[in-house]
Amino acid sequence: MLDLGALPYGAGVLLAALIGLILGSFIATLVLRWPAGRSVRGRSCCDGCGRVLGLRDLIPVLSAAVQRGRCRCCGSPIDPFHSRVEWTAAALGATAVALMPGVAGWLWALFGWLLLPLALLDARHFWLPDRLNLLLALAGLLLAGPMLGMSLLDRWIGAVVGGAALAAIAWVYRRQRGGDGMGGGDPKLVAAVGAWTGWQVLPLILLLASLGGIIWALVTQRKGDRSLGQRRVPFGVFACSAAWVAVPFWPLLSGR
Repeated sequence: MLDLGALPYGAGVLLAALIGLILGSFIATLVLRWPAGRSVRGRSCCDGCGRVLGLRDLIPVLSAAVQRGRCRCCGSPIDPFHSRVEWTAAALGATAVALMPGVAGWLWALFGWLLLPLALLDARHFWLPDRLNLLLALAGLLLAGPMLGMSLLDRWIGAVVGGAALAAIAWVYRRQRGGDGMGGGDPKLVAAVGAWTGWQVLPLILLLASLGGIIWALVTQRKGDRSLGQRRVPFGVFACSAAWVAVPFWPLLSGR
C-alpha cells in the first residue's frame, strides 16, 4: 500500500495537485448539479447538446484548454466554474503537502477538499447540506488526529462545543430579534470543523471567520451596496476558509 507520507517532497506535492484536479472536477459537478436536483451519478454530458462526454473530454483543466472552452460537437461554452474549482482543489492539495510534509499535510489537504464543496454551495446557494457536514465530521473523528496532534477526546469536545456554541448564538439572536440570524447548517459546519481541529483551535477559527465576514461587509458597502443590512451573509464560506487557514497557524501560536 502506498505510504503518502513517505513520498519524496516534490513527488508528494505533484501527486497532491493531481489528486486535487481530479477531486475538483467531481466537486464542481456536485456543486452545479445537486442544487438543481440533478443526479451526480452516471456519465457526464454536455449542458448544451446533451452528448455523453468521453475520456478525452473529461481530463481536468486540459480538456477545456484544448477545446478552447467549448464543446467539440455543438460549440457550447464550457462553464469556467469547472476549471476554477479544479485549480482551487489542486492548489489546496499542493499547498498543504508543500507547507506541512508527511501525513499531517495529506490530512490538511483532505480537510480542504472536504471543506471546498461546502464553501461553494454556501457561496452560491446559502446551503450547507447535512450529508456533507456529516461526512466532514466523521472523517475528522476517524482520521484527523495526526493533523494537529489532537486526541479523539479533544475532537469530540470540539464537535460538541462548536455546534452548541453556534446553536446558542442563533437561539439568542432569534429570541432578541425575532428572526433567524444564522442558517441551520452553520452550527453543524462548526461542529464538523471542531471534529477535525479540537476545541482548542475553535476560538481562532471563529475569530478569523468573523474578521472575514467584517471585511466582506466593508468591501460590499464600499462598492455602494446599501442593502447590506438585509443581505444574507454566507458565514459558511468564512468558516471554511478560516478553518483551513488556521491549521498551519495553530502550532505557531500554541508552541507545539
